[in-house]
Amino acid sequence: MTQHVATDRTTTTTLLQKAALAVAATFALVGVLGFIPGITTDYGQMKVLGDESGAELLGVFGVSVLHNIVHLLFAVAGFLMARTWQGARTFLIGGGAVYLVLTLYGAVIDLSSNANFVPFNVADNWLHLVLGLGMIGLGLALGRQAHDSRI
Repeated sequence: MTQHVATDRTTTTTLLQKAALAVAATFALVGVLGFIPGITTDYGQMKVLGDESGAELLGVFGVSVLHNIVHLLFAVAGFLMARTWQGARTFLIGGGAVYLVLTLYGAVIDLSSNANFVPFNVADNWLHLVLGLGMIGLGLALGRQAHDSRI
């Protein structure tokens, strides 16, 4: 298998960068789906922000306009950062850390209070935990060395 030395300016896409692109694409898809009636249940109840938003992606995950925009912005960051090996590693590990903080935030606030401005629900909290651990795991596993296997 060919090895690639990671630099800030790569012309070859590494496995780490491909993983970051896949995660970014997932965020983009989720952000777009959050604006599609039918895929998002109770679409007419969607608010810009706040726990009063009754819309749920796939009938499970609480969403608002802000929540969907955050997913889209996270996707843009991922696409841009995945252009370099270091950027991809930072996106996965740093983004995973952000999602772990969101998990903690969602766990300690009263979900029916004004502090739940995004909004989150219990399903979101579990998903954020899995996302955070998964992103950090990918970033650490694929970014442990200054070399990264190409696919």
